[in-house]
Amino acid sequence: MTDSPQIRTRQVRWTWQGQELSLAVDESGNGPQVLLLPALSSISTRREMRPLMQGLANRFSVIAPDWPGFGDLARPPVPWTPDALSSFLDQFVREQAPALHATIAAGHAATYALYLAAGCPDSLGRLALLAPTWRGPLPTVVGGDRKLFHQIRHIVGLPVLGPFLYRLNVNPIVVRMMVAGHVYSDPRALSGERISEKQRVIGAPGARFSSAAFVTGRLDRVHSREEFLNLARRVGGPILLAYGAETPPKSRAEIESLAALATVRSLVIERGKLGFYEEFSGEILAVLETFLSA
Repeated sequence: MTDSPQIRTRQVRWTWQGQELSLAVDESGNGPQVLLLPALSSISTRREMRPLMQGLANRFSVIAPDWPGFGDLARPPVPWTPDALSSFLDQFVREQAPALHATIAAGHAATYALYLAAGCPDSLGRLALLAPTWRGPLPTVVGGDRKLFHQIRHIVGLPVLGPFLYRLNVNPIVVRMMVAGHVYSDPRALSGERISEKQRVIGAPGARFSSAAFVTGRLDRVHSREEFLNLARRVGGPILLAYGAETPPKSRAEIESLAALATVRSLVIERGKLGFYEEFSGEILAVLETFLSA
């Protein structure tokens, strides 16, 4: 077995509403280009895609960016919206990955990938969606939007009270509970370098703005299951869909509705929750390689 090619990290500049920010990008390998899009969450970063990048880099040129507002670099205090993230993805693909062979997108990133692919056919190449979601955590729990969510975003954005409440809700105990309930099957998966990495993401300057936006549903690209399914219908196929057998029930119901489409090929991994592709990357890599090589 040959060693995986080295992972190279660089930064790209991107501007939104007059605010310029730096975003980290990982690259590795040679061959047809594959884009890896990490999920959106308070602990998400491009690094969660590294197990897949290492597995694919022997046959493909793989690139994985952080999303605006996420990652481990400083982030400006802007009101993050779906249009901001869609604008970034469109520009990033045109400038950094204009000839994509395929795109592998996780969590909320899957809906953004579907949105771009539906509007710009062939821009992302073949699509593989990993535990795709379209609705933020709080709207998922209560079954829709609430006025309280707007108030939460406002309070978290305040100068003194905001940082205090944010840190209170992303302390190690809360993060471990969240991860154990929704992300990893093995509670021990969040330890060592991984927990240090997640803490850097949580503690990055300006992290509270995007985190509050995601959790309260502000970054939901669509607002109903039917809109979610219509994006996939417009893309056509083939689309590969994979998710873990331990996916939380409400998220799994949305995933299974997508899996029922005729153009979608679905696969259930025996273990894993929403972060199965990071925790059990070996169980999905062979399937991804076959899909990408077809």
